[in-house]
Amino acid sequence: MVVGGTFQYRCATRRAELMSPGSLFLGNPGALYECSHDHSTGDRCIAFHFTPELFAQFADAAPRFRTTRVPPSRVTAPWIARACAAMAGTGNPSWEELAIELAARSIQLVNDIDHHLDDTRPDAPDAVARVTRAVRIIEHHFADDLPLQRLAADARLSPYHFLRTFTRITGVTPHQFALRARLRRAAMRLANDDARVLDIALDCGFGDLSNFNRTFRAEFGAVPRAWRRRVRNIPVDADLPHRRSRVGRALLRSVENE
Repeated sequence: MVVGGTFQYRCATRRAELMSPGSLFLGNPGALYECSHDHSTGDRCIAFHFTPELFAQFADAAPRFRTTRVPPSRVTAPWIARACAAMAGTGNPSWEELAIELAARSIQLVNDIDHHLDDTRPDAPDAVARVTRAVRIIEHHFADDLPLQRLAADARLSPYHFLRTFTRITGVTPHQFALRARLRRAAMRLANDDARVLDIALDCGFGDLSNFNRTFRAEFGAVPRAWRRRVRNIPVDADLPHRRSRVGRALLRSVENE
């Protein structure tokens, strides 16, 4: 699981794939693999090791992955965010439960993308370098306005060719990648920061709170406040006394004004 940085990952039987934040990289028992930083340096990952017997619980037999990568997606976003929050020391997550959920979902995702694996032609080194640079720009400036035209100009490609190249190499469009970068950072801020939800939304590049709430819920299955409670293991009724006191004061003012 990639939580920061970029690198290239290659197994003996597959072409090298660009791994970016939010991606899952997969391997088979006994298979050789290689990681390299041909066009960038530095990354942060979380590794899960499974036995074939465990994977056999989710399928008819332990799978042999044909693909080496699951690109960032809405399906995996909650697990990525939970893992990032746990790395930052928030809450008391069950890594075992997270690993099992991730394994089961990975099998489903791999089955969905297997039909795209017939093309084994390697991407041109200059194309990978251009996309790697674009990924780094988005990762470091996720809150900025990064229109397709600007990213394409930086990569010295036409918007059409940049969009096709970026999507082919990363598995998602530039807009999807940037949006998920913002949402991951917002999820980590909610887990580790006591700032207001509105302030986090604005800091992460969202123009208004309603759009942030709607987009966050679509990605993580919960509104920001509920996500913060869940990842911090805060009971839903933790602030009821405070809310009751506010209601009491409001009622008292109402009586006094009559």
